[in-house]
Amino acid sequence: MISIEQMAFVLEALPDPAFILSRSGQYVAVFGGRDARYYHDGSGLIGLNISDVVTTEKAAWFLEQIELALASGKLLIKEYELSNRDVKGLPEDGPEQPIWFEGRIQALDFLVDDEAVVLWVASNISERHEMEIKLRELSDTDQLTGLSNRRKLERDLALHVETFERHSIPTSILMFDLDNLKNINDTLGHHAGDEIIRAVGDICRLELRKTDTACRFGGDEFVIALPNIEREHAVQFADRLRERFTSELSRFSTGGIAVTVSIGVATMMAEDRSYEGTLKRADDALYEAKRDGKNRVIAA
Repeated sequence: MISIEQMAFVLEALPDPAFILSRSGQYVAVFGGRDARYYHDGSGLIGLNISDVVTTEKAAWFLEQIELALASGKLLIKEYELSNRDVKGLPEDGPEQPIWFEGRIQALDFLVDDEAVVLWVASNISERHEMEIKLRELSDTDQLTGLSNRRKLERDLALHVETFERHSIPTSILMFDLDNLKNINDTLGHHAGDEIIRAVGDICRLELRKTDTACRFGGDEFVIALPNIEREHAVQFADRLRERFTSELSRFSTGGIAVTVSIGVATMMAEDRSYEGTLKRADDALYEAKRDGKNRVIAA
């Protein structure tokens, strides 16, 4: 049988810190946290309250999780972040990137000073979280242009539809493709076409707001989502963008073949019923622009 003294050594040797926390948020005991790469000595926390250590908003979140674990009696697993802005007493010029933790919270079947307590094991998952973000970005990114791909666009548009339905804040959609790209490919080769498509991505990044989404929809077809932009302003922006493309892509023109864009514009309406309806109207407007002679903007 393992002795109490030996169990104490085992607890102290835990690589991740384990806290005994009361319902009111007091640090009753601290064990482990011996992996010095990720953790500092937490023994000084004993007797303090969570609100003594972190901001009011963050402390309220911790207390909420403790209450949930006590109410359910089941293991509660939560991911959360802590930054220098969350922890009291740290300089504001501390690390810019937050530290991410996975908390495993389990109610214990005894009281301390007549108060219910939980075991909270905190594991530093910052490296894993950063890798997950990078993988998510890769899965949402078109590899040729660095713009969003269709999957990311559709997620963003679904959110914009929800905002429109709840708050009547519209999103305008620009759908455009490159005029005469096939002729360029036939004349200069597909590597030249790829270079033009990459140039389109670069121009979009320069011209758009952080809240906008630019997507390579497929081939030489692109979609831009402009949240909180009405039809009139979307058309004005589309025409400025068309002029920018005409200017920037002129260096790829050859043998009298000009590289330009045709753009269709549509703004969310209740009649669309979904973002697919708005996309369809933008697509119809795009093909009207192509039929009318290319290098122009048509609004649905």
